[in-house]
Amino acid sequence: MEQFTHNKEGLIQPPMSPERRMLSKVPQVTIFFWIIKIMATTVGETAADLLNENLNLGLTVTTLLMTMLLIGSLVLQFKADKYVPWIYWLSVVLISVVGTLITDNLTDNLGVPLETSTSVFAILLIAVFVVWYASEKTLSIHSITTQKREAFYWLAILFTFALGTAAGDLIAETMNLGYLISALMFASIIGIISLAYYGIKLNAVLAFWLAYILTRPFGASLGDYLSQAPGDGGLGLGTVGTSAFFLVIIVALIIYLSRSQTNENLTGPHHITGK
Repeated sequence: MEQFTHNKEGLIQPPMSPERRMLSKVPQVTIFFWIIKIMATTVGETAADLLNENLNLGLTVTTLLMTMLLIGSLVLQFKADKYVPWIYWLSVVLISVVGTLITDNLTDNLGVPLETSTSVFAILLIAVFVVWYASEKTLSIHSITTQKREAFYWLAILFTFALGTAAGDLIAETMNLGYLISALMFASIIGIISLAYYGIKLNAVLAFWLAYILTRPFGASLGDYLSQAPGDGGLGLGTVGTSAFFLVIIVALIIYLSRSQTNENLTGPHHITGK
């Protein structure tokens, strides 16, 4: 018979798979989590443009380079026996860049319409969630205590970034709404999800993943608005300045969280926690 356990909040946890348990290697979901996630998303957009266009590496070379770096960071992440902030967030930043490049390759090199790539990535993400839930009976990121669940988690994150890039570009460019309007629109939808979570008790796991997916196009639109030239609908700050600014803040926050362990102490009723 399957044995259910209770976590420290007294909530029922689904049974573990017969795989070796490990300490959770994802951070607690606090306001700091969402700030860093959005900034990592913004860096993913601007850094991809910086390497591809400003440094003239081209999409193919940039994609290969960033994919190798991502694989290296994920090897470190999977080998770690606990949550290590710099490894985790390095992986998020790199997977943000790679997710952006996957969509850019499909659009620019292969001529795949954004409508098609958005639909395909949405289907792939849903498929990952379906298989993940069928296997583990939970999609909560606080249950990432086996390598199988960790693999599902990072695969889902990759597709959220690819999907968010495609959806963001589709709305901002193909539908000609512009970067600022797109950013405000996605921010408003995230706000509605937050209100639903607190007001009508929207399922926490569903609210988390919806917000997580939507922070990608929000961050991408924000990054494009800050970095692109005024003639293209941006503020003209450039990809170098925008990427450097957000990277400095990300590093500062990671150092702060590593030293203070704030990410373990602030989880509470004020943020969408994904529990």
